Amino acid sequence: MARKFNIALSSRLSPFQKFYLLIIAGFILGPFIPLIIQSFAFRWAWPDLLPGTWWLEQRDRAMVPLAWDYVLSPYSRVWEATVNTVLIGSIVTVICLAICLPAARVLAREKFRGKSAFEFFLSLPLIVPEAAIGIALLMMFIRLGLAGSYVGIIIAHLIPTIPYMVRMLTAVYQGLGRDFEEQAMILGASRWQVLRLVTLPMLLPGVVAGALFTFLVSTNIFLLTFFLGQGQIVTLPTLLFSKIAGGTLDASAAGITLIVTLPGIILLIISERFIKEEAFGKGFGN
Repeated sequence: MARKFNIALSSRLSPFQKFYLLIIAGFILGPFIPLIIQSFAFRWAWPDLLPGTWWLEQRDRAMVPLAWDYVLSPYSRVWEATVNTVLIGSIVTVICLAICLPAARVLAREKFRGKSAFEFFLSLPLIVPEAAIGIALLMMFIRLGLAGSYVGIIIAHLIPTIPYMVRMLTAVYQGLGRDFEEQAMILGASRWQVLRLVTLPMLLPGVVAGALFTFLVSTNIFLLTFFLGQGQIVTLPTLLFSKIAGGTLDASAAGITLIVTLPGIILLIISERFIKEEAFGKGFGN
């Protein structure tokens, strides 16, 4: 039924609407086309539309790895940066969920003095410049011995991710209501059973959406990681910055840029598969 509706909807699009959608798709996908071409180029000079020399043509003659040979080699540190990025993002997501789930429940269902001020306080990390937060944390973490450590970076990543997670989970709790939980308790279910069998299954789509978004935000944080990593912990954003800091974008930098975009693309595919509008009402069981 949904497929027939989509086909019928697409057949009703006017030529102008189709052209408009193509323009939007071009704005989104257009920047990736030069990156892909550059990642396979050896020499690409202005104003040539295509590289004058390709990487594959110089591959056997070069004394050092070029383009994708360099990106996929140990010298580029891409594998180390990818492992660090995924590890830090995963730990931040788990800790963020543990902190934000009870906080979101209270904000969504309870009324207390200073609630508005507290919600404003939670939004401060989104308002204050990231550089100011990074410098303040660096001054404290140097004294605490946390600068240049995974613990320091994880704590720093929690600061901008918690506001996003709290807002998303609060909205989910507000839409959930208390009816199902109260009915379960009337029927004799304990608080643990209500949480495990009623609340969490209904919250699951929202929790997954918040976790995916938190992971994506964490994997793209550069400035805080750059300040607090002290050059000892390399992630994909900091690795990319080190490649383009000189103002040039060569084949290896273009390849690393494409790799940096992979987490977002993968999460987009996952969210398209699981996080759908009807999932918030039915859960993952159907």
